[in-house]
Amino acid sequence: MRTTILLFIFKTAIVIGQSAVFSVKYKTIKFPPTKEGEVLKFSYQVKNTGKAPLEIYSADTECSCTDVILPADKILPGQFGIIQVVFDTKGKYYFQNRIIYLNTNSRRRRELVRFKVFIEPSPERELEKNP
Repeated sequence: MRTTILLFIFKTAIVIGQSAVFSVKYKTIKFPPTKEGEVLKFSYQVKNTGKAPLEIYSADTECSCTDVILPADKILPGQFGIIQVVFDTKGKYYFQNRIIYLNTNSRRRRELVRFKVFIEPSPERELEKNP
């Protein structure tokens, strides 16, 4: 009986100690100067370096100009998942430093990735600024 209880406690401790680990090679992606109005489409390749399946529940962005498409399935240990991003530069100009917050079941619970780009204002915007 004691052996069964100790074995149960040991197995429970191992399962509880296992967690998913969010790992991405490039947490920040830098783009070359881009003209206002262009749409940037890119992705982050996420690897689960933990021992439990990684789930990405949701993503929070700083504005509606950024759409994030999350992996539909859990990312199994040792496997990869893709986070796709679409950034519409219309109405954006100059230096953009955007953070995407990801709500996960990883150790940190809230992970982040970011991208940076300098948006060259459209000629119309320059005319509005200097009449």
